Amino acid sequence: MRVLAVVLGITLVTAACAEGAGVALVDRAGAPIPPAPRVPIGPLAPALVADLDILLGDLGNTVDVDALARIGDSADPRVAWLLSDLLRFVQRGHVAQAAEESFERLTGAVVTGDLAWDQVTDWLIAWDLPAPPGYVHWKRKLFEFFEPAWSVFFDDADADIDWRWLSWGGVLIDDRPLDRVRYPCPDGCIPALDDPEVTDAAGGDWYPDDGIVFGLVVDGEARAYPKNVMEVHEMVNDTLGGRRVGIPYCTLCGSAQAYLTDAVPGGFATLELRTSGLLSRSNKVMFDINTWSVLDTFTGRALSGPLQDAGFTLEMLTVRTSTWGDWKVAYPDTTIVAQDGGIGRSYPDDPLRGRDDDGPIFPVGDVDPRLPVAEPVLGVIASDGTAVAFPVDAATRALALGDPVAAAGVQVLTEGAGLYAQSLDGGPIVSHQAFWFAWSQFHPNTDVWTAVVIGG
Repeated sequence: MRVLAVVLGITLVTAACAEGAGVALVDRAGAPIPPAPRVPIGPLAPALVADLDILLGDLGNTVDVDALARIGDSADPRVAWLLSDLLRFVQRGHVAQAAEESFERLTGAVVTGDLAWDQVTDWLIAWDLPAPPGYVHWKRKLFEFFEPAWSVFFDDADADIDWRWLSWGGVLIDDRPLDRVRYPCPDGCIPALDDPEVTDAAGGDWYPDDGIVFGLVVDGEARAYPKNVMEVHEMVNDTLGGRRVGIPYCTLCGSAQAYLTDAVPGGFATLELRTSGLLSRSNKVMFDINTWSVLDTFTGRALSGPLQDAGFTLEMLTVRTSTWGDWKVAYPDTTIVAQDGGIGRSYPDDPLRGRDDDGPIFPVGDVDPRLPVAEPVLGVIASDGTAVAFPVDAATRALALGDPVAAAGVQVLTEGAGLYAQSLDGGPIVSHQAFWFAWSQFHPNTDVWTAVVIGG
């Protein structure tokens, strides 16, 4: 690492280049990642194509383990991506063992983890191993076998999706029609909550003052979205301040974000965001059910469908992570989602029981070691395009002491209700919290603000 600047007791630190500085890659558990295998270029061997067709061309109740073994002997590590995909859906038994053994022969890396899919996918992402020619053709057969509704995403040949990173999140797609969104998913999706009922602050006494909320202010109207409700739905479509907003919450990334969904190009209806059941490096994959366009949950950029063709990116809004007690003091006129969400549902106090507190539970590849993977940071993009991460705990302590928290023309502030950012001259800058692993993988060149301890 090298120090960029020290100003007013603030240090900015950037990551050392892994290649230039000889830094070994590590996974999310801190374990070293083995060296990447050498890969060929050009088309796949005809015999390998034939075996992939045998393995994935007509999925049913059986898997041809002989074809799987021959794939492992092909000496083309690019097809290890398809073994990873297979292992996502078949994680135990003789097929999984055969896929694991084939992966080891292809790559020279020995699988040691309890769950082969988890480990090998981390390695493949970290190696940035190229996918084999025709990869999407075979991958879609596997994914559509489990969820036919995903076919619309694979249909777009021009999609700007890194298909290597796409994996199954363990649930199916939320493709309920708009007139059925107040009904549960029949096959097990993560159901979006549309137009939840809300109460005033006094009516929000059902939620504890120390409970976490995600606070949003649009054109002067404030609303709190309780974390326990968001953990169940992971997506809210709402109207606030006279604007239509979409609020995805990626529990895996610790990231609640908000977008204006009525600011769309001409000819498009207001977006209605849904959860696909798919992940990309542990980040939820969301889509607009009106156009079936995939949008990057972290950046709002359209990656497929008509919205991608239009070059569309959602306009992001600031989300503040606060306690309910602090939020309603800072915004006494706030509303809060009603206890039953307006759909007659009950919500446990802690639906996930801290599932994601110790770091990502899905593959993310190598991680940036400057901060612990699950450290919450306030992420900001400065006016000059510089990405800066402010560790939440350190920034909160500095502000409590009256110390400035500023970097790259950005200052972080609080009114006692979560952190937010603005420019040094007072102009608003969009910000939101996320786990460090998530922010750093989407902004790999991000700077990290660090408070200097004077005399320590």
